[in-house]
Amino acid sequence: MKVVAFSGSARKDGNTAALLKTALAELDRAGVETELVELAGRPVAGCIACYKCFEKKNGRCAVDNDIINDCIVKMQAADGIILGSPTYFADMSASMKALIERSGMVSRANGDMFKRKLGASVVAVRRFGASHVFSSLNYFFLIGQMIIVGSSYWNLGVGRAAGEVLDDEEGMKTMRDLGTNLAWALERLRG
Repeated sequence: MKVVAFSGSARKDGNTAALLKTALAELDRAGVETELVELAGRPVAGCIACYKCFEKKNGRCAVDNDIINDCIVKMQAADGIILGSPTYFADMSASMKALIERSGMVSRANGDMFKRKLGASVVAVRRFGASHVFSSLNYFFLIGQMIIVGSSYWNLGVGRAAGEVLDDEEGMKTMRDLGTNLAWALERLRG
């Protein structure tokens, strides 16, 4: 069993990554293979609506000059996908939006490639806007016929400076519970 997490933060090893690492640590403890992919420093563009993915049906985006196709391969190989984003102007980051647009189109063009995989959203926030980001991330899972796993609260952590989310006790508990719930659900699905 494997879970891959994607951090859409522009900051490598920032708050979004800290939240994701906390959830992934619980999965590691449960014996689930995990991987964290940070989009920071790796420019990605949104979908250009060329529809080549629908023509070719090869599980790839026609735009092949960035890491999105590598991300799609990782998503396809995983049993669970976690999408993490900071809150930028009450929405997800542009790089996370690009990942969602392009991987989502490729998935739909290829018979909903991620169907019945587990999905979870994680949001880093300074003050407000996290619930909108949380919902937007979850729509990716819902339209892809995926199974969303929840936690003991909305999957978010509060902090501004890198590492501040680690001081958010409830946010850290929420991430640990998310990891535990994902491991539990993976085990039940395998059975």
